[in-house]
Amino acid sequence: MLAVSWGTIRLFLHVLAATIWVGGQLTLAALVPTLRAAGADVPRAAARAFNRVAWVAFAVLILTGMWNIAAVRSDDHGSYRTTLIVKLVVVAASGLTAWLHTRSSTPAGRAVWGALTALTALGALFLGILLAA
Repeated sequence: MLAVSWGTIRLFLHVLAATIWVGGQLTLAALVPTLRAAGADVPRAAARAFNRVAWVAFAVLILTGMWNIAAVRSDDHGSYRTTLIVKLVVVAASGLTAWLHTRSSTPAGRAVWGALTALTALGALFLGILLAA
């Protein structure tokens, strides 16, 4: 069996949090039509319940992301650094658009901010894979 290291644990926690943040958003979005059929307030209640887990996952992503940056300082040059900076901007946009989505009071606003949150979350996930490859 391969040895478990702090790097393995760091990456596991980061991927686990990304699974919740990104996968949870996609799953919740796919469930919205069914939730609406169950009652007008059901989607909002489900979103609030998801937010309790999602924001913890986002915080874990930030913390493990900082840990990742500290751990791979030797790779911090040229195109790697540029990709990392782009990822950090996209992560910030993901958090900001998710927060704006939770604050939106209109269906159109929730749709726009929700779509932007999903796109930026997927973008951050892709850039993270690019950095790890």
